[in-house]
Amino acid sequence: MKTNIKPADGKLGILIPGLGAVATTLIAGVEAVKKGISQPIGSLTQMGNIRLGKRTENRNPKVKDFVPLANLNDIVFGGWDVYSDNVYEAATKAKVLEPGLLNAVKSELEVVVPMKAAFDSNYAKNLTATHVKTGTRYELAQEVMNDIKNFKEKNGCSRIVLIWCGSTEIYYEATDIHSSLAKFEQALLDDDKRISPSMIYAYAALKLGIPFSNGAPNLTVDIPALIELAKLTETPIAGKDFKTGQTLMKTILAPGLAARSLGVSGWFSTNILGNRDGLVLDDPDNFKTKEVSKLGVLEDILKPETNPELYGDLYHKIRIDYYPPHGDNKESWDNIDIFGWLGYKMQIKINFLCRDSILAAPIALDLALFSDLAKRANLSGIQEWLSFYLKSPQTAEGLPPENDIFKQLIKLQNTLRHLMGEDLITHLGLDYYQELVDSL
Repeated sequence: MKTNIKPADGKLGILIPGLGAVATTLIAGVEAVKKGISQPIGSLTQMGNIRLGKRTENRNPKVKDFVPLANLNDIVFGGWDVYSDNVYEAATKAKVLEPGLLNAVKSELEVVVPMKAAFDSNYAKNLTATHVKTGTRYELAQEVMNDIKNFKEKNGCSRIVLIWCGSTEIYYEATDIHSSLAKFEQALLDDDKRISPSMIYAYAALKLGIPFSNGAPNLTVDIPALIELAKLTETPIAGKDFKTGQTLMKTILAPGLAARSLGVSGWFSTNILGNRDGLVLDDPDNFKTKEVSKLGVLEDILKPETNPELYGDLYHKIRIDYYPPHGDNKESWDNIDIFGWLGYKMQIKINFLCRDSILAAPIALDLALFSDLAKRANLSGIQEWLSFYLKSPQTAEGLPPENDIFKQLIKLQNTLRHLMGEDLITHLGLDYYQELVDSL
C-alpha cells in the first residue's frame, strides 16, 4: 500500500553548517545544473534509475520521476561558517571548481552569505575562526533556531533541512549529559562544554522538527538525547560521515572478496589531503574521530568473528596526512594482502586520485532531498536506509551497521518501493522465471 506522502510544494531550504569546499561545490553544482551547463553526475536522486516489478516488465524510471522529491529549481541554499566569505569567495579559495564554471554562476553564489557560526575552538583547534557567535550553549542554540526561522521566512521556504558539512570535531565519547533529552537540555542551560558545536545545530534543527544529516564522523545525533528528541518531534536523522574516497572503494571491494570467500590478512590505507578538512585532521584528536569512523567498515563487512579462518588475523591500518599542495584532490593508497585456495598469498594495490568534494557534493544533495522526503512521509528517528551514503551508518540500538554498499543500495531502493506501494524486489525471480522458460 502506498504511503501517504505530502507533496513537495513550495521552496526547500537547505541550510548547511560549514560553507567550505564540500558545501560550495554542492551549491555551485546545483546552480550550474539549474542553468543547464552541467550534469548532476554522482547523484542517485537525479541520475539513478530504479527497477520496478518483474524484469520482464521493463520498468526502470529515474528515481526523481518515481518518488516525489523536491525539484532542484525549488531549492534555496544558506548556512553558517566560521569565515565571512560568501559562497563565491569561499568556492574560489577552495579551488575545487574551475573559474569558468564558478563565474557562470557567480551572481547566484554571491548572494549566499554565511551566518555567524556556533563554534568552539576546542573542537577544531587548527581553525582560526573569525565569524562566530558568542554566548552560552543555550544562547547559541536559541540563536541558531532564530537563524533558521528567519531564513525560512525571508526566503519563503515551506520546508527546511540541515546537513552538516563542517569540519571533523575532536574524538570524544557520550557521557551522562548525552543520555537523555532532559539531561541534555539542562547541560545546555549549564553551558556544559561537552556539548559540541555540531550538537547545537542538531538540537536546534530537531527542536523545530527539521531533518538533520551528519556528513562528518562527529558524535552529533548519535546520542540517546537527540535520538529521543527526533522521535518526540517526529523528525528524520541520518549519520555519519560522507562515504567518499578510500572508504567508498573499501565498501565496493571488500564485499566482493567476502562473496568469493577470499581471505584478507592485511589492509593498509594511507591518504594525503590539503583542504580545510585535511588541516583539521592534522590534529591527532580530530584524526581519531575520523579513524574510528573509517576503521569499522572492514570489520563490519568481513565479520572476523564469524569468519576467523579468512579474517581472524586481519590487520587494518589507516593514515591521513595533511599535504597543502594537493588541496581538495585527495590521493589514497591501499595495499591489500589477500590469500586464496590452499592459503596462497596475493596482493591488490589501489591508487585512487579522487576529488573529495566532487564525490561528497552529490551525497550531500541526495541526503538533503531524501531527508525531506522522509519528513513528508512521516518517517522519524534514525533513517538507516540512508546508510548507502555514510561511512559509519547510524543504526537503532543493538543493531550492527551494514556497510556493504550493495546491500545498502538494495535497502534504499526497497524503502522507496515500499513508500510508493510497489513490490519489494529480492532478485529471486523464481516466481516468473520458470514461466518464461516454459513459454519458449
